[in-house]
Amino acid sequence: MHLTLLVPELIWPEPKDQLALGKLPTPGFSWLNARTALQRGPKQAFETTLANCFGLANPAYGPLRLLGENAVADASNGHWLCADPVHLRFHHERVILADAGAFELEDDEAAAIVAALNGEFADIGQFHTATARRWYLRLNAAVDHVAEPISAVAGKRIAGEPLGAKQPLTRTINEIQMFLHNHPLNKRRESAGYPAVNSVWLWGGGTLPGVSAAPYTKVWSNDPLSTGLACAAGIKRQPQAASLAAVLENAGRDDKQLVVLDQLLGPMLYENAEDWRQAWLALENDWFAPLEKTLGRSVKSLQLIAPTIYGTLAWHSKGGGRWQFWKKGRTLAEIAGELAQKI
Repeated sequence: MHLTLLVPELIWPEPKDQLALGKLPTPGFSWLNARTALQRGPKQAFETTLANCFGLANPAYGPLRLLGENAVADASNGHWLCADPVHLRFHHERVILADAGAFELEDDEAAAIVAALNGEFADIGQFHTATARRWYLRLNAAVDHVAEPISAVAGKRIAGEPLGAKQPLTRTINEIQMFLHNHPLNKRRESAGYPAVNSVWLWGGGTLPGVSAAPYTKVWSNDPLSTGLACAAGIKRQPQAASLAAVLENAGRDDKQLVVLDQLLGPMLYENAEDWRQAWLALENDWFAPLEKTLGRSVKSLQLIAPTIYGTLAWHSKGGGRWQFWKKGRTLAEIAGELAQKI
């Protein structure tokens, strides 16, 4: 089969961080890196890289992600945005944004806030919850509101106007913030020591686009945007595979399979080096180490794509490099250090 692995934040952003990279055993990945030419493209968000895998440039992420949810609403009907719940706080004259992956938010809390928003902002559109972390807004009247994908802003300091002063929905967002500031549920959360849900991040707006090309025969992922893209392209979908062996068991000759491995993304966004390290060790054991025995055999070709702080990194191999025994691998810290020098 032909295998594409999409692994956001594969390289830790601080090469000298011993907690993340110190003595991290990476023999499988080091073997692969030594035998495969690394290409480095512009830095971009995980969602953008994922869309590029399907031949799309800056599509409407909102309805595509909604399409990958379990029957929340009809993604093909209307102008949709992702309306993800966030917590904004000021730190050294800048705003830091935390998405709901960084704090606890129960399903009933999300439902209560969304119901309140729908009661107050019915003239704007209708909010929907897919999970406590992922919300959507169907606008009554379409507008071109431009904002970065959630993974590009989560955990980041945002200088200036955090929500885009010149965007058409900025006034609505400001009104939502004032409304949420006074909501009783947020008052209770703050009293209990939990972050308030004091804003929403509106992004990915538009109508459901068509995906004409089908670059893969199967997509493995738990990410709803990946699932939505596969659904729009008419591609078979499977939950995220536990290991390379699980994919090989379900692969036919000349299958083109995309596996989205996004378990490093959350720990990196919130600088959790220990969780990132543990997730990386699992990737090494379940994916990279087994490739040493399968690349050029059951895995006819491999493309490894990794959107990172160093840019969008890509390794491509048809398996012939496995015979280059003289090439020695490098540690992940050494690779990160070299990439950091070229930023």
